[in-house]
Amino acid sequence: MSPIKKFSALIFSSLLISLSAYAASDAKESAGQYVDNSVLTAKVKTAIFNEPTLKSSEITVETFKGEVQLSGFVSTTDQTKKAVEIAKSIPGVTAVKNDMRVKGSNNPFTK
Repeated sequence: MSPIKKFSALIFSSLLISLSAYAASDAKESAGQYVDNSVLTAKVKTAIFNEPTLKSSEITVETFKGEVQLSGFVSTTDQTKKAVEIAKSIPGVTAVKNDMRVKGSNNPFTK
């Protein structure tokens, strides 16, 4: 199985698990909004995965009401800018919050 097919299967499985977990949760968004957010999350993750300069396994993507939050660790500030740029380019994303940290910086969260 090709890496893209494996990644697509992973995204699809994650989406199904997320949807089943939603049934028992007390979220403050409608089921339709939840599905829309899951689709946006998958699109952002896929776009980041397809960017060769980023290690997608170290970037977490979460979406709530169209607002995407990026977190995790990257090697350079240019990589944070690139990930934010990619997320903003996805149709339907209303805002992007950057909570990524640069590895090895003087940030107390990376020690």
